[in-house]
Amino acid sequence: MQAQKIAIIHDKGDYGKGLAEDARKIIEDGALATIVLFEGITPGAVDYSAVVQKIKRTRADAVIFGGYHPEASKIVTQMRKKRMKTLFISDDGVKDDTFIKVGGKYAEGVYATGPADVSANPITRRYREAYMKKYGVEPGPFFDNAVAAALALTNSIRVAGSTETEKIAKTLHTQATATPFGEIMFDKNGDAIGVGYSLYVVQKGAFVQVE
Repeated sequence: MQAQKIAIIHDKGDYGKGLAEDARKIIEDGALATIVLFEGITPGAVDYSAVVQKIKRTRADAVIFGGYHPEASKIVTQMRKKRMKTLFISDDGVKDDTFIKVGGKYAEGVYATGPADVSANPITRRYREAYMKKYGVEPGPFFDNAVAAALALTNSIRVAGSTETEKIAKTLHTQATATPFGEIMFDKNGDAIGVGYSLYVVQKGAFVQVE
């Protein structure tokens, strides 16, 4: 993308602001670009023209947004109506079909991170088919993550031969579990090892994984 000037905005929430702060630190520590704006917005507002105007004045090459799709769709729409071609990059709180439905044509070209596409994994297919058979609808966007977490937990209980917290934790840290995302285990901080995230872009009304 080669953005030289980046505006970072967030929804002031733990998730959105935390992501924005992490992005700022990575960019500044690596001298990857110049941060020309770092600002929080008010979630649920109808009009974001003030922050959109600030972004426009900075002549930013890209916007990184930490937050969720309701606010993102409004900001992107207002940016595009002002004929701003600034790249818009966000997180898995935006990678939702509702963002595309609300943003319409203005959602085109927006980037968002999200769980890797694991639809071809046999484990994924088995659990998705079982869910649809029981409930008659497609599971939500984080269904595969939930399946992975449940499999890791139940496998650890089986391997540990116990439901004691310490024994389960030890197994989670030392034994890999086959999940929709492949073989995963957990580091000392409890973060999953082996779970990858991908970058997606909206093309022709759908999120497409960037190769």
